[in-house]
Amino acid sequence: MNNINDLISKLNLEISNTEIIETALTHRSFNGTNNERLEFLGDAVIELLVSRYIYNKFPNEKEGMLTSYRSALVKTDTLAKVSMNLGLGEYLKMSKGEEDSGGRDRVNILEDAFEALVGAIYLEKGLEYTDKFLYTNLYYILDEIIRDKLYINNKSQLQEISQSKYKSTPKYRVVKEEGPAHDKVFTVELLINKKPVSTGTGKSKQEAEENAAKEIIKQLYDKD
Repeated sequence: MNNINDLISKLNLEISNTEIIETALTHRSFNGTNNERLEFLGDAVIELLVSRYIYNKFPNEKEGMLTSYRSALVKTDTLAKVSMNLGLGEYLKMSKGEEDSGGRDRVNILEDAFEALVGAIYLEKGLEYTDKFLYTNLYYILDEIIRDKLYINNKSQLQEISQSKYKSTPKYRVVKEEGPAHDKVFTVELLINKKPVSTGTGKSKQEAEENAAKEIIKQLYDKD
């Protein structure tokens, strides 16, 4: 684990309260105060500021598209990617058991760390300073999301395809849950007309369903 002052310097944070940054990077497996409360706050701050950024950037877009952009920008994979880019995993305080099991590279832990860091920055420096931090470290990813159409909601798209092509609404069922309660991996089976057509895995049921939908859409397009 590296020195927290090095991170503050690396990120050019004008914050003298190293304790709150250290708390933001303390996993619940470590004894003492952890980052869960700051994560809760940071999650809300990110959603608000991302919403404002997208609202201002796309004055002519409808609500549905703005929501799709925001969902893609604040989802677990995106925030974990940012966290990894910032090297937050190197500064995390966690139990030896968590570290030995790969905790420093775990997607949900990295996401939580970034959200908690944002919560800490907000408490110390306020909304506009936090907005500048996100402008430098998060908002730029939106260009990639739009370019590669990563904002597309596969479940919604599949529902339209299935109802049009098969006169049926897709159904999802969990067929497997693996891992401890705080770090589960779900496997979901997708059915159309009661027949299994694909499976997907993810850190949440929603993510697994999205991946299952993505897989069958890809198969359908390949056939065409």
